[in-house]
Amino acid sequence: MTKQKAPKFDLIKWLFVLALLVLGLVANYFYTSEPAPLKAAAWVILVIIMLLLMSRTFRGREIWRYLKDARMEVRRVVWPNRQETMQMTLVVFVMVIILALILWAVDSVFMSLLTWFTGT
Repeated sequence: MTKQKAPKFDLIKWLFVLALLVLGLVANYFYTSEPAPLKAAAWVILVIIMLLLMSRTFRGREIWRYLKDARMEVRRVVWPNRQETMQMTLVVFVMVIILALILWAVDSVFMSLLTWFTGT
């Protein structure tokens, strides 16, 4: 598989995305008195614009393809049903209790030995 080279125009797009991010951060700093819902809406719009711009780059298309493939793999996974999930949760819970009791017993033995050795 040959490695494709990103177009030179992509660098300009990425720099523009970075400039939008910096502009958003500066605006957020200077407009602290504005209502939070207004600032949140502005951030949502800004992020959407940045994502659209990033998706138009070579690397952005690669990332988008990767995310689509990852989603397809998640759909292929055979997830356990509710009964299996509850049974395994119970097994884990019981094992945690058993190991906690074992650690408590070992700690008690060491504490008794330490008390016996130090004579306190």
